[in-house]
Amino acid sequence: AQFEDANDVMVWLGPAIGANAFEVGDEVKQAFILQDKQAEKAFKASNNEGKWLADIYQLARQRLASLGVRHIYGGEYCTYEDESHFFSYRRDHQTGRMASVIWIES
Repeated sequence: AQFEDANDVMVWLGPAIGANAFEVGDEVKQAFILQDKQAEKAFKASNNEGKWLADIYQLARQRLASLGVRHIYGGEYCTYEDESHFFSYRRDHQTGRMASVIWIES
């Protein structure tokens, strides 16, 4: 659906791997920076050479804000660190299931 006014959009960022657990290679970092120079702020050096810790919640917030979306919530759950509530293939090397809901109110 298209919205005439980004202020009509409300976003909740659901559970995802957190900024202290999402290690990526330099090619991933560069791909984000190529799209938006501000994305560099969402990466910090990992203890592993040539690797970066990516904050995908921050990346999502940056992209949404660039589209004019101002009502952004959530983004505080780490599926990797919170094993009592969430599955994480990266952590457990086993698949699990989660569900999300999206709706439009008219």
